[in-house]
Amino acid sequence: MSRIYKKHGSSFKCKVALEAIKERKTIAELCQEYSVAASQISAWKKQIEEGGSKIFESKQGDNHKAEIDRLHRVIGQLAAERDFLERVLKK
Repeated sequence: MSRIYKKHGSSFKCKVALEAIKERKTIAELCQEYSVAASQISAWKKQIEEGGSKIFESKQGDNHKAEIDRLHRVIGQLAAERDFLERVLKK
């Protein structure tokens, strides 16, 4: 007989993991309350502890990179136009 695993959403996982981090209840109490295995709660807790700093990392780095790429394209276009105009005016 195959076992059917319940799929949990990210908000549920976050909620349970944060409860585990707060340590107001034991892992066993959280298991009963949320009907989740202790190993699963521990894994979610570990994921938040290891990857939680990414939440606060600046997304501006990506935005700056995109803006820099756009500006480089504009500079290249302007340089090409300038070179074209120089050649036309020399004739």
